[in-house]
Amino acid sequence: MSDAYAQPTTEADRAIPGPLASYTTLRMGGPARRIMAAGSADEIVRAIRATEDPLLILAGGSNVVIGDVGFPGTVVLVRSRGLRIVAEDADSVTVRVEAGEPWDDLVATTVANGWAGLECLSGIPGSTGATPIQNVGAYGQEVAETITGVEVYDRVEDIRQFVPAADCGFAYRGSIFKYRDRMVVLSVDFRLARSPLSGPVRYAELARALGVEVGERVSLAAARAAVLRLRAGKGMVLDPTDPDTRSVGSFFTNPVLDRAAYEQLRERAAELGEPPSWPGHDDTVKVSAAWLIDKAGFTKGHPGPDGVAISGKHTLALTNRSGTASTADLLTLAGDIRDTVHARFGVTLHPEPVLINCAL
Repeated sequence: MSDAYAQPTTEADRAIPGPLASYTTLRMGGPARRIMAAGSADEIVRAIRATEDPLLILAGGSNVVIGDVGFPGTVVLVRSRGLRIVAEDADSVTVRVEAGEPWDDLVATTVANGWAGLECLSGIPGSTGATPIQNVGAYGQEVAETITGVEVYDRVEDIRQFVPAADCGFAYRGSIFKYRDRMVVLSVDFRLARSPLSGPVRYAELARALGVEVGERVSLAAARAAVLRLRAGKGMVLDPTDPDTRSVGSFFTNPVLDRAAYEQLRERAAELGEPPSWPGHDDTVKVSAAWLIDKAGFTKGHPGPDGVAISGKHTLALTNRSGTASTADLLTLAGDIRDTVHARFGVTLHPEPVLINCAL
């Protein structure tokens, strides 16, 4: 899988002003004062130390919404690549992966080598370094299940350190790194099982696509192929010819409700049927944001202002269909969806991507 962003190609290109739209999968975002590319962990640290400007770290640009005003400082593009085995035994292998390694390239490598644990995360755009920040997950897998630790650069203490998984604060689509700008991810360690078979299939939609029951195992290659087909059908695999993929994937997270709030939702939605939901931690319930959006009147393909729209393939994806729409247009549509869902169901939707110099 090729990167979704443009790539500076000469030394002169590595410290120039320019628009950030070229470096995001939304193709949105105003100019930065300076853009620098860093091809290794050492270069990332040196680039950060060398600037006194406001700083933005950007890799795949697949989970970020940048305002039309851009960024008034230095953007460091993470372009480090590669992985290596750092530990192994008869049952498992631990690999250290550079932050800029394209995520789906990593997943393809693990499947080809018979290393299980990431196969259901196939087709997700972006870089490996972004995955612990958001605790990326899909089709019943999360990276928190296989990450053993993360190497970071602490901008405040000016040190590199290894953060064990137990100290990463992993939660649903979050971690300590999501809310601490001081920590810059340099590499990630994953412990993967040596197995030709996937973990038990947990997600009903994936089980149906594979023709198996929930809880059964399939080959790693079969799991990956099925996930890629499902994601492509929803416009969730990057394709430059498909405007539905000009997005950040799921724009809203699935809301997690306590029991009282969930029962209130059921009452308000009684005539619409049972809201799709899954049990969460501590007696909470995770509810389908896509269902809430659809039942609030925002169906696939719903148009927003000036070239933005809900994807024609997936209700959760907001797209820059024209290729020239503004971030303000996108956030207008997102705000309309959030406010209408809250008015109809009493549930507040929260954005999944990181918002830079813009607000919802």
